[in-house]
Amino acid sequence: PPTTMVDCHPQRDVLSLFTEARQNSTYVRICAPMVRYSRLAFRRTVRRYNVDLAYTQMIVADSFIRSQRAREADFHTSVSDRPLVAQFAASNGVELAQAATLMAPYADAFCLNCGCPQRWAIQDGIGCYLTKNPEKMYDIVKHAKVAVPNHPVSVKIRIHEDDATTVEMVQRAERIGAAWISVHGRTPKEKHQPVHYDALALIKSSVSVPVVANGDVFSLDDAEWVYAKTGCDGIMSARGLLKNPALFTGLPHTDASVVETFLKDALVTGLHPGLVHHHINFMMEGLLGRAERQEFNRLTSLATVLDFLSSRYGIDVSDV
Repeated sequence: PPTTMVDCHPQRDVLSLFTEARQNSTYVRICAPMVRYSRLAFRRTVRRYNVDLAYTQMIVADSFIRSQRAREADFHTSVSDRPLVAQFAASNGVELAQAATLMAPYADAFCLNCGCPQRWAIQDGIGCYLTKNPEKMYDIVKHAKVAVPNHPVSVKIRIHEDDATTVEMVQRAERIGAAWISVHGRTPKEKHQPVHYDALALIKSSVSVPVVANGDVFSLDDAEWVYAKTGCDGIMSARGLLKNPALFTGLPHTDASVVETFLKDALVTGLHPGLVHHHINFMMEGLLGRAERQEFNRLTSLATVLDFLSSRYGIDVSDV
């Protein structure tokens, strides 16, 4: 594919979201990129419940470039699926440049994943490998900016064990043109340890581009607390939104109406039945008792899932 896309412009100005939020003394509410889960159906649902900006799941640029089948499997969108950030994992600048060129008509901004801590990702030179080798990160961002000059290019990182190294990394990222920086407030080795909110606040104070805080946002109160603690321009939720797509409305737990909304979006967009089952499991964590959960997990088809939810919770998708 060509590596320049000079004439392609995003439909929505993502950076203006950060500007408007700052002017209103608030933050941008963001749905994180989640492998398998941040697909069109889920993005449609969370947008209905106060999410301002949604990401695709992490897409491996190398496969996306080489295979039409991979592109069709990894990415679906619609006219209303905006503003949208396409997140790619790439090990070199040419890969991200080519992938961004192909995606440019369908996305409003791009994100380079530098935070995936999985061993396979690090071995392939993607994800956290780039946090540990920031010169490579900077080169990849530069290539993408040339390829899609009208689209903002951001990075999503994890922090280093020492704050000085993290600050130097984000300041360099800003200088080479990263439009904003999303930060998971844990190191690559940390899984469920407490988030380092002090580090997030330090990063925010160290750069002038927007900073997005990510980590342990499970309720609107959590989001407000993280915003007050860090001053970050955006608050991103991952597992919190999986459990409660209406998190940013202040709804404390998923209720049947939210599950019904998601199911309709899943049916309309053709989400794989296995993924539908996974999503419902997350959402109904607080609704299903142990025996009900065991019964639900034995269901093997979408039809039986819909029958179960209709008979037990009055969830009706017959109008889809």
